[in-house]
Amino acid sequence: MHLEEMKKEIEALVIAKGFYNKPEDVPKKLLFAFIELGEASDAWKKGLPEEKIAEELIDVIFYLLDASRFACPNMNMDKVFASKLEKNLSRPYQYGEGHRTKQP
Repeated sequence: MHLEEMKKEIEALVIAKGFYNKPEDVPKKLLFAFIELGEASDAWKKGLPEEKIAEELIDVIFYLLDASRFACPNMNMDKVFASKLEKNLSRPYQYGEGHRTKQP
């Protein structure tokens, strides 16, 4: 399944379950994604099963894709993903990680 297909599935879920579904709800959706990311981090730190960690990470993806429906409705997230991946691949080694001590 592609990101755009996932967005449609998530939209159907949101509507069916009566979740926040308005443009003004984007900040809430992004906050919920951040909370789920914290839950994934906590699950990893506690050594919980991979299934639990993966589930929390998928929740992050759900909220982000759901937010994208309103935050950038004219963008094809599959194309944006491919473009961003290409951009990042063209960057130099350890780009943006200058705070790290380089290994000899």
